[in-house]
Amino acid sequence: MNSAINKRKPRELLFIVLFLQVAICTTVLLNVSVVRQIMVFIYFTFVPGFLAIKLLKLSELNWAETLLFSVGLGIAFLMLGGLLVNEFCFMFGVSQPLSLMPLILTFNSLILISGVLVYLRSEDVKLYTGDLLRVSPFALFLICLPILSIVGAMWVNAYENNLILLFMIIAISLFFMIGILSKKLLPPKFYPFAIVMIAIALLFHSSFISSHLVHYGSDLTAEYAAFKATENEAFWNSTVPQFGSLTNIGRITDMLSVTILPTIYSSLLNMDSEWVFKILYPLIFSLVPLALYQLWQKRFGSKLAFISAFLFMAQETFYNEMIGLNRQIIAELFFVLLLITIFSGKLKTAKKMMFFMIFSFALLTSHYGLAQIFLFFISITLIYLVVMKRPTKNITMSMVVFFFVVMFLWYIYTSNSVVFDDILEFGGYVSRQLGGFFDPGARGETVLIGLGLEAPPSIWNMISRAFAYLTQAFIVIGFYGLVTKRTRTRFELEYFVFTLLAVASLAALILVPGLANTLNMTRFYHILLFFLAPLCTLGAEIIASIVSKRKTEMIASVLLLSVLIPYFLFQVGFVYEVTESDNWSIPLSKYRMPAYRLYGHLGYITAYSITGAEWVSNTVAVEYRQIYSDRWAKPTELRAYGLIYTGYVERLSNTTKIGTNGIVYLSSLNIIEETVVGSHYIWSPSELGFLLDLSTIYSNGGCEVYANTS
Repeated sequence: MNSAINKRKPRELLFIVLFLQVAICTTVLLNVSVVRQIMVFIYFTFVPGFLAIKLLKLSELNWAETLLFSVGLGIAFLMLGGLLVNEFCFMFGVSQPLSLMPLILTFNSLILISGVLVYLRSEDVKLYTGDLLRVSPFALFLICLPILSIVGAMWVNAYENNLILLFMIIAISLFFMIGILSKKLLPPKFYPFAIVMIAIALLFHSSFISSHLVHYGSDLTAEYAAFKATENEAFWNSTVPQFGSLTNIGRITDMLSVTILPTIYSSLLNMDSEWVFKILYPLIFSLVPLALYQLWQKRFGSKLAFISAFLFMAQETFYNEMIGLNRQIIAELFFVLLLITIFSGKLKTAKKMMFFMIFSFALLTSHYGLAQIFLFFISITLIYLVVMKRPTKNITMSMVVFFFVVMFLWYIYTSNSVVFDDILEFGGYVSRQLGGFFDPGARGETVLIGLGLEAPPSIWNMISRAFAYLTQAFIVIGFYGLVTKRTRTRFELEYFVFTLLAVASLAALILVPGLANTLNMTRFYHILLFFLAPLCTLGAEIIASIVSKRKTEMIASVLLLSVLIPYFLFQVGFVYEVTESDNWSIPLSKYRMPAYRLYGHLGYITAYSITGAEWVSNTVAVEYRQIYSDRWAKPTELRAYGLIYTGYVERLSNTTKIGTNGIVYLSSLNIIEETVVGSHYIWSPSELGFLLDLSTIYSNGGCEVYANTS
């Protein structure tokens, strides 16, 4: 991607850094709302990494690569710097090292030192302008997508009207179609911008649907509890004594991505804790499809890379399940940056190893599952290359050894090796499931649906599955073409082996009982799309070449559009909402969704429930009382907002006997929706006869707390 380059003397860059530091300190001291949040976020997320790039003289990077590496290095700087401040500030008598003053003094000092070092190198600093200023008028309309997303989600909250979000989804489909069919309206040089705008729109339409947390069936409430425990103490303690047990939350507390990093953002930005996860993390995650585009573009071309990025974003895991997996959000950025680093021809060996070490540490302290997957890919690839006697400079023994050693040192020596023990437990779980190899049910419901072994609940679900199967068929055909060399590609042998491993991993998830359940099949497939998504476009090209050799590109484009746009409309829930069918999309169908699904499976939490959970935490000595709640309140509002260890909470049933020290917590699902979900059955509060013998000690209209006062 060609851009005009504007050179600045290092002295000017140093003045810019000094000016920014004065501006940041001023906005922090005056606490200028909105301005502080925007400026501080951009400054500490981007500037440290940008200065590091200039120190290493990586002037050959284009603007997208500069942005990605700057943000990646900036976040790694915050995580590693925050860890060092956390561990060493006690030497200077600082009891709250992750509070505002220690952080801003340390980080600003390090950034200033970096600016001085860039100045001392006495070389011109190249800044990209050009294309960034000559924006296509049509491309400017892409900015409307995130705006429609935010306004549409708020409109749903206020009026239960989803017309704006429905329009946004149609607009995304049209922009994608125009981007594929018209290079004049949306030139390929604006594909990266389009990808980021679409990603932000899809992510925000899910995160803004509530002013409180929505976990979408993932680990968000446990992550938030670990974050709040760190934020409240302004100190990261991997032993989590405040939760009473390491096995419950220990492996999450090990992850700096949801403990130290959000605490730093919350402290520096003076931002509400919930919105750190609801705004900042989706913004960071929107860079993952951009990074994938950069990875794919050089191997498959701009157009196929753009289509592949759309497929990656179209799958519902991207904008639903991932909203509740903030540690994986950060880890995926470093995962892709590691891939770009490995396959970069612009980085010399020493610089490549430096980036590899930084991003590796950031990855393994962000998400243990992705770290294991990455180690599997690079180690198997290295073994293959050694056996085949194919020397490589992209993946070396030193890289694999470094990653392996640091990963296991971190996982063994933090939280009393809870993460390491969990890794062993996952392996034991899979081995125990092997006895059910010939039992299809042992693979899990998602695998059965993917294989077509479960009947669809409606005609619309059947059509949705058909389009999903078509994308998978394209991937299979693309893989066949890749192996038989029927497609023209420009990638390295190591990348080819990675793709083989991705296909083999997908096959293993289907064949090996219990393997898909260790992480969740949808999340596995989402990760494997890092390598499989381009195969879908290659498969369409192979089919098109069979139809016509002369019009292959046009036929392939039409074929992909006719499959991917309906696939996206089904995945996002648009078709189900328009046809008034059963829908799992909170943004589109919250107003008509069954209560047990909305509040239970998807984790929608009301202000009533939050206030009640906080009251219990602040008023009741929970460690000395037995708390009872239904199935969903226990791991959601009581854990996330009450910071109550789930071992103190037992599930309610219609036969529960409340002891003299018992406390019963009833959430909005129980009070407003009159639904109490137990382990296997559902009751109404009126069926809980023991409540008649208890006294109401708290009520706010949507949440009630009872106690045995006899």
